[in-house]
Amino acid sequence: MSSKPSTGQYDLVVVSNRLPVDKVIADDGSESWRGSPGGLVTALEPIMRASEGAWVGWAGVPDDRSEPFEHDGISIVPVALSAEEVELYYEGFSNDTLWPLYHDVIAPPTYHRDWWDSYLEVNQRFADSAAANAAQGATVWVQDYQLQLVPKMLREIRPDLVIGFFNHIPFPAYGIFSQLPWRTQIIEGLLGADVIGFQRVADAGNFSRAVRRLLGFTTKGTTIEVPIEDAAEVDGRPHRTRVSRRGQQVRTVTARAFPISIDTESFIELAHRPDIQARAAEIRHELGDPDVVMLGVDRLDYTKGIGHRLKAYGELLEDGKIDVGHASLIQVASPSRERVKTYMQLRDEIELTVGRINGDFSTISHSAISYLHQGRPREEMAALYLAADIMLVTALRDGMNLVAKEYVASRFDNDGVLVLSEFAGAADELKQALLVNPHDIEGLKEAIVRAIAMPQSERSRRMRALRKRVIEYDVARWSKSFLDELAALTHAQSANEASEAADAQAEPEAQAAPVDTEAGDPQQ
Repeated sequence: MSSKPSTGQYDLVVVSNRLPVDKVIADDGSESWRGSPGGLVTALEPIMRASEGAWVGWAGVPDDRSEPFEHDGISIVPVALSAEEVELYYEGFSNDTLWPLYHDVIAPPTYHRDWWDSYLEVNQRFADSAAANAAQGATVWVQDYQLQLVPKMLREIRPDLVIGFFNHIPFPAYGIFSQLPWRTQIIEGLLGADVIGFQRVADAGNFSRAVRRLLGFTTKGTTIEVPIEDAAEVDGRPHRTRVSRRGQQVRTVTARAFPISIDTESFIELAHRPDIQARAAEIRHELGDPDVVMLGVDRLDYTKGIGHRLKAYGELLEDGKIDVGHASLIQVASPSRERVKTYMQLRDEIELTVGRINGDFSTISHSAISYLHQGRPREEMAALYLAADIMLVTALRDGMNLVAKEYVASRFDNDGVLVLSEFAGAADELKQALLVNPHDIEGLKEAIVRAIAMPQSERSRRMRALRKRVIEYDVARWSKSFLDELAALTHAQSANEASEAADAQAEPEAQAAPVDTEAGDPQQ
């Protein structure tokens, strides 16, 4: 009989590809750790500190063997990746197989068996680390597409755990997902979780359909019935099991939408700062004080529709519907995956287009496009949001697109127009934006012209409604809703364990009790 695996000390463990800290190596070779800004970190930091939780992830540096340490009240547990694993698991399978596949094959995915082997091996390492650090009955929350096998691996090691998984990117329709040679393994890996979260209702539906098509499991609404093959799968967890209509014992899994959001309050505070407002005015002046400033902010990625946006803008200039003395476009394209060939080609294409438009339409005093291939600090982003009359989000496929929400949060003046792709998850919530199909260039041009001409009263009405949504549904509410779903399972498990303990205590007492011979023996 195999012994139970050892348990750790943490009641909450978050597992993600990257840690919430970056390793910084100074010129003199000294090493230190710096907090990494981001919505997920902002949402989970207070919860992690309150629960004395641990964060398992990669430090972002190949072959780093750092030991676990404390940072700003959070226990950090690094997972080491070799340079080869970064190439195969991360740059290869995660970003050149799964990423394009899950974004509707906008770029063709590449399938290599050695990439898959590395993905399998690295996921097992993350699962082992989470299992070793989680306390008995702990909650483990796994993040994103790089770690889709971890839930099942974790359940096999530690069936006592409550496991959640959140997919930050889209989940594709079955006709696309079915191209993946390892499609069944991915679905089985995700079904190791108790709760699987997606950005959109449609994504959750795509996942449930894949479960039915590939495994034949019963799904009803947001519930999936996973047949139990081994009693160890539900060790101490009968609250998540039941007998199906087919008479089979099943484990129930919840798969539904939990749309992520931003730290709204931080952007509101930034936008109210006098220095940020002064910088916004300065940006407009540097552009030549145009009547209309348009803004695009994206990672330089083929899913973001930057080329479609530039095409529409260039044609509007060519058609004479706008001119550079009246309108200007700022395009921030932060560097992304620069070692991947597809991204190198994309940068060349975008910068060639920007150069052509500027060459054709710019004047000495006014540039058609101000192009920045660089990341910008949050303070500068807030100033850009305040400076922009129109925000252009033209993603071809996007899990959520938090830039749209950041723009809305920053507009405390209830002004500005959001032009938003219907293929971004944010479109499900931000319905008062001007929704567009970025593949329809004429429709996109019409939306831009409409945004430019929109009366102030309509701009204000739309922005107030958008801000109401973003303020009410911030990132703290997102994390709370997901963790509350998992906490309900934890409470049910605790109640079950207490009941089992009471039954175990009562059993020897019942065995030791004297027999009532008058009532119990029919021969008396």
